[in-house]
Amino acid sequence: MSSNQRLFLALGLSFVFFIAYTAIFPPPVQELTENNNTTSITQQENTTQTSSINHTVNVDERRVTSSNLVSITSEKFTLSIDTLGRISSKVLQETKYSVDDVLSQMVSPQGTKPLFIRFSDDTLNALAMQTPYKASVSTLNLANGAQSVTLTQQLNDLVVTKNLTFYSDGHYDVDVSLSEYKRYFIYLGQRPEVGGEQMMTVNGSMVYDAKDMTTIFEDGDVEGRNSFSDVKLVSAFNQYFATIFYGMKPDTTIMIERDRDDNPIAYLEGEAKSSFNGYIGPKDYKILQNIDTVLVNAIEYGWFTFASAPLFKFLMWLHSLLGNWGWAIVALTLVIRLLMYPLTYKGMVSMQKLKEVAPKVKELQAKYKGDPQRMNAAVMDLYKKNGANPLGGCLPLLLQIPVFFAIYRVLLNAVELQGAEWILWIDDLSKMDSFFVLPILMGATMYYQQRITPSNFTDPMQEKVFRFLPIIFTFFFITFPSGLVLYWFINNLFSIAQQFFVNKKFESIKAERHEKHLAEKSHSDQKDTKQSNEN
Repeated sequence: MSSNQRLFLALGLSFVFFIAYTAIFPPPVQELTENNNTTSITQQENTTQTSSINHTVNVDERRVTSSNLVSITSEKFTLSIDTLGRISSKVLQETKYSVDDVLSQMVSPQGTKPLFIRFSDDTLNALAMQTPYKASVSTLNLANGAQSVTLTQQLNDLVVTKNLTFYSDGHYDVDVSLSEYKRYFIYLGQRPEVGGEQMMTVNGSMVYDAKDMTTIFEDGDVEGRNSFSDVKLVSAFNQYFATIFYGMKPDTTIMIERDRDDNPIAYLEGEAKSSFNGYIGPKDYKILQNIDTVLVNAIEYGWFTFASAPLFKFLMWLHSLLGNWGWAIVALTLVIRLLMYPLTYKGMVSMQKLKEVAPKVKELQAKYKGDPQRMNAAVMDLYKKNGANPLGGCLPLLLQIPVFFAIYRVLLNAVELQGAEWILWIDDLSKMDSFFVLPILMGATMYYQQRITPSNFTDPMQEKVFRFLPIIFTFFFITFPSGLVLYWFINNLFSIAQQFFVNKKFESIKAERHEKHLAEKSHSDQKDTKQSNEN
């Protein structure tokens, strides 16, 4: 492998695999095997047109007014139900989830809202949009445990009843019944829009079925109608938060369609009596696991979920021992470096050997300048004699990519890092370092690591380009979550320590080799002198 090739490989691996790949190409939507036709849904902020199987409903929502019907309070959130029987608001009271000192609102002010019912019959649906629900109570306080409310809507001879039970951990139970069956649909609601758009994460909806298959519908990339059955959970999510339906019967039909922006809208088809569960809030692993183990599948890391999920569990275990997410990240980095030590050591040794034979390679290149075939054969023979492998430094790096990528996805999607302090100026590992200390330290350690790492660049321009990488990475990492920058910084420190050890070992070997050479030369000189005296 030429120096040019190694340079481009390093650049490509660093940017394409480590960072840029997820920024430019988020995890793709899985190919759907369910019924997928060309019918679509167009939802606007004020005017909504919903197309469902064999029926079309047109409703001008500008004429629909709603007000607060039920207020629910708990230590960690406040929740409101409006006169249309929808969850119209949920505000997290924990300041660690705040954005710019404003408490986080889980329910988007635009679009559909959780538990919104839409009928397939136009006339009935228009009446439902104009008829307010009545509630059995106006306030609920969850301080003393779960509380229930019954909502009723009288639509001429049809009575719609919603029995809702709310829990302090953020989940709720739903029982919907109709005095006479009319075809209807219950909406999951828009995804939370807390914190704005994140460049390197996926937003949208997901379906997790009984076969443990996950199908993701990314915002801006939804076509047609997609129907599912035997679904364990359906979620509308962003980086850290989700709105979820789960606990549906296996024969419940779940549908995903698109709105005017090609974003996903999820809903289920109701029955005369429908029962299921819901959750609105942060994708906190322990919270979801304590509610229902199936909910942890709402935490999705893309292609590397198979590796990221166990890594995060290990990170949580380290946090339980150390009591701090920052130090848990440091410990995780140390454990990974120890496990990868044989691999990285082999790569560093290979680079040292390549450095040693570099002058001889230059001689061969000059000697066989006009004969590339003989030159390559001579260079490969030289590598073989000296135990140097031109791919030795690249292969360990390639094998480390899945590990880094898995950690990268974990630290980017862990809501647990929100509001998590580390030391001094780092008060939130999910946000960028506002003082830029960690990115600068990361860039400085990356630069120093380059200085002590052997290289065999034959072109000065190539080396100058390579030296600019720490500066590029520093600027690239400035806006990254502190937890991710901390991982890279600590990883650099361990790499420096390991490289320093390898360099010292090679210096010692070279010194021993030099002493042996001098001893052999001295012995040879003494032998020659003795023979000369005898003659």
